Amino acid sequence: MRRAPAHGQALVLALLLAAAVQAQPVRRFALVAGNDEGGSDTRTLRFARDDARKMHGLLVRLGGVAPGDERLLLDKSAKDFLQALTELETGAQAARARGERTALIVYYSGHAKDGSLRLGDSTLDLEALKRRLSAAPADIRIAILDSCRSGALTRTKGARRAPAFAIDAGATREARGLVILTSSSADEDSQESDLLGGSYFSHHLASGLMGDADRSGDGQVTLFEAYSHAYARTVADTADSSAGPQHPTFSYDLAGNGDLVLTDLRGRDEGLLVPRTAPAGAYYFVSPGGLVVAELDKAVDTERRLGLAPGTYTVKRRMPDRLRIGEAEVRRGRTTVLDESQLRDAPFSDDPVKGVPPQPRALRTYWTLGLAGGYHSFFDAPTRENLFLSTPLLGLEVGLHHYFRENWRWDFDLSLGARQATLELPTLSGPRYRYSLLTVGTSLVAEWPFGPVAPFVGVRLAYLLTGRDFEDPSLPDQFYAVLTPGLVGGVRWHMSEHFELTGRGRVHYLLYNVDAQRSLGYWELGALVTYRF
Repeated sequence: MRRAPAHGQALVLALLLAAAVQAQPVRRFALVAGNDEGGSDTRTLRFARDDARKMHGLLVRLGGVAPGDERLLLDKSAKDFLQALTELETGAQAARARGERTALIVYYSGHAKDGSLRLGDSTLDLEALKRRLSAAPADIRIAILDSCRSGALTRTKGARRAPAFAIDAGATREARGLVILTSSSADEDSQESDLLGGSYFSHHLASGLMGDADRSGDGQVTLFEAYSHAYARTVADTADSSAGPQHPTFSYDLAGNGDLVLTDLRGRDEGLLVPRTAPAGAYYFVSPGGLVVAELDKAVDTERRLGLAPGTYTVKRRMPDRLRIGEAEVRRGRTTVLDESQLRDAPFSDDPVKGVPPQPRALRTYWTLGLAGGYHSFFDAPTRENLFLSTPLLGLEVGLHHYFRENWRWDFDLSLGARQATLELPTLSGPRYRYSLLTVGTSLVAEWPFGPVAPFVGVRLAYLLTGRDFEDPSLPDQFYAVLTPGLVGGVRWHMSEHFELTGRGRVHYLLYNVDAQRSLGYWELGALVTYRF
C-alpha cells in the first residue's frame, strides 16, 4: 500500500479537522424580552409581549435552545434584563470552558427612544448594550431589536440598510463575532399590525424561521436567510402605510466565514408539509382568532415545510380572481401534508382575514389592587351629628384599566369605618354605642393622562350600610341600608412601574324615609396606594 506524501496527509488531516469543527454543535442561550410599556412619555404598544412570546416559543421549539438556557421577560425592568443576561453569560462561559461552541441570542420587542431601550420606566443605553454583547463570553452573539429607531445601533462600520451580502455557509472557518439586526432604521418607527397580531418585522422574521425563509430547501433557516426574508417582506408590507416604508438594518462584525443555522426543520415529525404537487403561490395560515400566524411562498415543483405549532389553521391561497380556502390540523408528533383537494374556491368576501375588524391600538388591559384611607361625612350638620356620624374609613379597591375602552377604568371598592359615640337626647346624654359604616361600590371613570399624572372623573353606585350597636344589651341594635348613586373625581400619579398614588373625592345622594322623607347627601375624601399587576 502506498503512503500518501506528507503534504497530502496534512491536507487530508486539515480537511478532516475542518469538517469536525463545522459539525460541532452549538450550545444556544437566548434572552427574549417584550415590553408593551415604555414610560410615561410613550404610547403603550399592543403586541410587543406577544411578539416576545412567539419568538421564545420558536427558539425553544425549532431553534435548539434547551429549557434552562433561555429567559423570557415580559414587562420587566432594565435591571431584570441585565440580571437575566448575566445568568446566561455565566452559563455560556461555563459551556465554553467545557469546550462547547456557544451562541447567545438576545431579542427585544418594545420601545426605544433617545438612544435607549425603554423597559417600563427604566432605560437601557443601546451603546452600553452593544459593548456588553461585544464582550459576552460566547462565540457568536446575535442581537435582534424590534423597536422604533433601533437602527441607531447599526450606524457604525459594517452597517447596511439592505441585505446586500451573503456568507458562505460551506466555508471551513466558523463565524465568530457580533451580529445586530434591527426592525427599522435610525429615523423610522417600527410598525404593528392588528391583522398580524404583532409587528411587521417580528411577524415576518418568525414566519421565515418557521420555514418561509428556507429558499435553499435544505430544511434549515440560517441567520441571514431569516433576515433577508424579514427585510424584503417588512419593506413590502409597510410601503403603503401612513408611516411610510420601514427598513430593517443589520450590522455585523464577524471573524471567519460560515452562517449560523437558527432553526432546523429536518427530521421533525411535526409541522405542515406543502408537497411538490401543490400549486405555486403565496399561502397564508390563519389562527382561529383571525390572525395570520405564518406565510409561505411556494415555487413550482418544490416541496416546502413549515414548522407550525400543533393546532388547527385556516389555509388561504390567494388567486387573481378568487381564494382557495380550507383547514389544516397540525397534530403533535405528526407531519400534516396539505391536501389541495380539501381546499375550496371562495370569493374575496370570504377572506378569513378580511372579516376581522381592526382593533384600536388601545392600551393593554391590566389590574390594580389598592389600600385606601379616607373620611366620610354628610353635608347636613344635624344629620352628621346625630344620625349618620362622620367616620374615618379604611378599605380595599380593585381597578380594571382599559377594559371597555382606552383610558377608562372600572373600579370595585370596599370600605369600613367605625367610632364610639353617645346618643344625645334632648335633656340628657343617652346611652353609648358603636357606630359602624360599610360601603361597597363600583365606579366607571374616564382618565386624561398627562405624563405620569392622570386626572379622572366618573360615576359611582354604592351600597351604604350603617349601624348602631348599643353597649346596653337591653337596647336593640339599629341598621340602615340603601343604594346611593354618586360622582367621583381625582388624580392618579404613576410613581413607578408598579406603584400608583391616587387622591380622590366622592359625592353621593340618598333618600332617607324612615321617620320622614328627606334628601341627604354625603361626601368622601380619600387617598390610596395601588399596585399594578
